[in-house]
Amino acid sequence: MNKETVREANLWEALVVFGTLILIMAVSIVAYGADPHIPMFLGVIIATLVSLRIGYKWSAIEKFMIDGINQAMQSLIILIVIGILIGVWIVSGVVPTMISYGLSILSPGFFLPATVLITSITALATGSSWGTAGTMGIALMGIAAGLGIPAPMTAGAIVSGAYLGDKMSPLSDTTNLAPAMAGTDVFTHVKFMTVPTVITYLLSLVIFYFMGRPYGGGETNLSVIQEIQSGIAINFSVSPWLILPPVIVIVGIAMKIPAIPGIVLGILSAAGLGMLIQGNTLGELIASGMSGYVSDTGIANIDELLTNGGLEAMMYAVSLTVIAMMFGGIAESTGMLKILLGVILKNVRSTIGLISATMLSSLFSNLTMPEQYISIIIPGRMFKKAYSERGLHPKSLSNALESSGTISSPLIPWSTCGVFMATALGVPTLEYAPYAVFNLLTPVVVILLTYIGTTVAYMTEEEKTVMAEKATV
Repeated sequence: MNKETVREANLWEALVVFGTLILIMAVSIVAYGADPHIPMFLGVIIATLVSLRIGYKWSAIEKFMIDGINQAMQSLIILIVIGILIGVWIVSGVVPTMISYGLSILSPGFFLPATVLITSITALATGSSWGTAGTMGIALMGIAAGLGIPAPMTAGAIVSGAYLGDKMSPLSDTTNLAPAMAGTDVFTHVKFMTVPTVITYLLSLVIFYFMGRPYGGGETNLSVIQEIQSGIAINFSVSPWLILPPVIVIVGIAMKIPAIPGIVLGILSAAGLGMLIQGNTLGELIASGMSGYVSDTGIANIDELLTNGGLEAMMYAVSLTVIAMMFGGIAESTGMLKILLGVILKNVRSTIGLISATMLSSLFSNLTMPEQYISIIIPGRMFKKAYSERGLHPKSLSNALESSGTISSPLIPWSTCGVFMATALGVPTLEYAPYAVFNLLTPVVVILLTYIGTTVAYMTEEEKTVMAEKATV
């Protein structure tokens, strides 16, 4: 490659690449209901063509893509291992046990806060906001109708609980994607989000309690919930011992055990308990780890909720991350990200301004490229260097991405998440959005805590050295 013929991209070229990507993503997802993979790959092609125009040879562009993928390699491995974990946790009875215990919390007098609790426990156990809303959410909507609680209010509580799990569960793909883009690990990411998330969660429960007080005297038939609990009890041995694997993973987070070994401990402990308590065979555990668990109880709510997991199921997120990092690698190495970032950061002087700009960029991404993965990937790639230059720890970036990109996605009617929630719950997005208290409060709480300094973390000198070494690899 002749360096004299190569230059960094200018502003209009960067705008063409990102503007075209936004247009392709919006049309493909909104008009045709397409998955984001192929639109993102078309973005890679456009970025490649522009890179060739400004003088880069194919060999250099290919290296940029590979370098981008390498930056996310640890998180790609974690995604694969987590897919295995979910399948093993379901077949061994860990997830069914957590769901069954979560349902026991339901009380008609505290229906709305109980709905938030139940959906959050389910989403934490499964890592799936869509699975939670499409199963437990539907059951809870039916109960709410019997209580006389307005459907938009109930849907808002379901979305709040489901996205608490989507934000905090180590099993969630977005919870792994955000630290991958920022340059940290999932355990550090989850631990750092705990304070703002707990504050927001408690405030949400209080608000939902007072919101639901006028409806607390209603009576309803809880047969749907009882059917799910009975179905789980018939098909699985529910035991307090099965809470041990999640506890092991949580303790691993607290003890700063590296992410991959910590998740593997969760898999092995669940497999051992599954053999002892459920009578699982080694073949069943291996098959569930690979292809996921397929529930066949004959009870639709249970089968839809527990048919999940497996390495194969995680390939959706893995493949999207690979393609997105190909795009990010080109955009970063050719200077496209740099020049756009310069425009965005031109008037950003403070840390609060940087974090606010990150969150607004994630929201803008959800509005224009309506897919929550993209709202984490693109801003993450754009702002990563700015955080590093200011000495901010990558977990400050991952928290900002998750607290805006993931959380705002179900509030936008034309986003994939907004469309799914509205369809599953039978309530238009704009009707339940004002009641999605957790989703509305999270960005506000994070920004307020940034002023205090709670959601701001700086790297130690040792961490700066490690990050610099990684950047040169």
